[in-house]
Amino acid sequence: MLKTIDPLLNGALLQILADMGHGDEIAIVDANYPASANAKRLVRLDGITATAALQAVLSLLPLDDFVEEPAAVMKPETGRPPIADEFQTLIDEAEGKPILTTEMERPAFYERARGAYAMIATGERRLYGNIILVKGVIRPEE
Repeated sequence: MLKTIDPLLNGALLQILADMGHGDEIAIVDANYPASANAKRLVRLDGITATAALQAVLSLLPLDDFVEEPAAVMKPETGRPPIADEFQTLIDEAEGKPILTTEMERPAFYERARGAYAMIATGERRLYGNIILVKGVIRPEE
């Protein structure tokens, strides 16, 4: 255990977050997502919800402010899954301001997630519990 670091952030995940560069993407996916078949780098957080994983990741990962929508969620053919609102709340709280999030249909989300630097497979059982984040930069102190 480390002070001030969320205990969900294990050594492998901390290494991935540190190794990611500006513009790299990380996908947090639900228990139904075929993560093992599609991830370049995979960290498993079985038994953990996607929202808990997102909150832990956002405690360290800055979102990209060079792009209009630094987060993307998977959407069903109709409607908006309730988990998307929870994702949005966590993102806005972590960044301290409203952040635009794009919604992607399943095939487009799968394609984009395949290109992500890394993927976190969670135990999330709510459908469409998937999100992609774009890493930003840490600016120098003035």
